[in-house]
Amino acid sequence: MDMKAEAARLEDRLLAWRDRLIADPGFQQWSLRNPLTRAIARRRGRAMLDLCAGFVYSQTLFACVRLRLFEILKEGPLTGEQLAQRLDLSVAAARRLLDAASSLGLAERRGSDRYGLGQLGAALIGNPPAMALIEHQQMLYEDLADPVALLRGSRKSRLADYWPYSASDRPSALGGEAVAAYSALMAASQPMVAEEALAVYPIRRHRRLMDVGGGEGVFLAQAAARAPGLELALFDLPAVTERARAHLDGLGLLARMEIFGGDFLRDPLPPGADVISLVRIVHDHDDDSALALLGNVRRALPPGGTLLIVEAVSGQKAVEPLDAYYGFYTLAMGRGEPRTFEEISELLRAAGFSGARLIETRMPVAASVIVSTAA
Repeated sequence: MDMKAEAARLEDRLLAWRDRLIADPGFQQWSLRNPLTRAIARRRGRAMLDLCAGFVYSQTLFACVRLRLFEILKEGPLTGEQLAQRLDLSVAAARRLLDAASSLGLAERRGSDRYGLGQLGAALIGNPPAMALIEHQQMLYEDLADPVALLRGSRKSRLADYWPYSASDRPSALGGEAVAAYSALMAASQPMVAEEALAVYPIRRHRRLMDVGGGEGVFLAQAAARAPGLELALFDLPAVTERARAHLDGLGLLARMEIFGGDFLRDPLPPGADVISLVRIVHDHDDDSALALLGNVRRALPPGGTLLIVEAVSGQKAVEPLDAYYGFYTLAMGRGEPRTFEEISELLRAAGFSGARLIETRMPVAASVIVSTAA
């Protein structure tokens, strides 16, 4: 007898029984009446409400960010009328937004008609990268207006146009104007990711770090601050490297830096680094492209060299809802997918790496770190 198959069949039967029980209207009513199960039933009802109303929640947040409500409230509590004037809204519309924001913890009622920052709004004020990402979501919201059409591939995606390299046969030929928007977004949103990754990985142990797909050099700049003796190199599309050069020159880092332009899927990566980083890169590619990239990285590293993959990793308890977000984001983008640690490990083994291990950061919702060694 195949014990694993039998265990799987037993699990299927138990879960089918559970699903029939939960779906039964009589059981649902009994759960609400029973003091021992009422809290569970209420939590399940609240979770269903959140799923139905989630888009409204996100639009409330987007409106607050677009109208700069949190910056205004940072100055101190204001009345509904005062805020209506500052937001260029009618008093009724301003109060509707403020009450919605208060219900979500973004704002907070202070008395009968005064509003201040809520705890979530205050946290966002201190997190400019998150604010930049929230403003960016408008294109995704538009792409998700008809999610079934998006899944069937019958809807043109705005995000695919925003990330021009995802649909280009010759990304290295893209000009400065084509890469400006997404490069600026990544530069604005990457400090939080870099901070989390470098807080848990001792980059000082290395001699030379090359950040592949390194954008404007945000990750390298933070690594440089933590490891004054570390040599630095950046590889990205030629148009992106021009932006990186200007940014890093302003930070006084060009003397420690080599910058290379090219297509990391097609062009050989320069050798010499003992550690290479891929920061929010792998999940932007399908399996074939990801394997090609990892193989290119392996050829650039010496045996025993280190690869750091920094991105949100699917399948972790702390980031479960991100599977839905990244799944649809990469679908709208036109390529890529969220992956579990096990799935990334399989790609790494196929590309010639060994000993992959996952390091959870303080904020795995932003990124985790996967460390692997060139075999």
